[in-house]
Amino acid sequence: MSQSRAIDTPNHEFNEVVQGKIIPFEKLTVDDLKNVRLTITADLGQAAMLVREVLDLRQGSIVPLDKVAGEMTDIYVNGIPLAKGEVVVIGDSLHVRVGEIFGVTASEKEAGDD
Repeated sequence: MSQSRAIDTPNHEFNEVVQGKIIPFEKLTVDDLKNVRLTITADLGQAAMLVREVLDLRQGSIVPLDKVAGEMTDIYVNGIPLAKGEVVVIGDSLHVRVGEIFGVTASEKEAGDD
């Protein structure tokens, strides 16, 4: 028969886990998030095409989009609608000038102009 021996182990302390309670040193601030990379996309338009039309596409083909030149484009952050903007050309690159941010009231816009 084997005998069991007591083994000395160091004492450990465990933090209590409480649902919905945030331990103070784990709180995040906006500054903690400033270096998080987000994907910004601008929707220039869409087109519905038949498979045969897609197969006929060649270099130089033109795909007509459902938006009119000068129409505001939708701007998304990680796929979530954020704003509407105007497509502008600077040099050889396309850019989007933000025109309207969703959810921002007129009073918030005026406060931001100060």
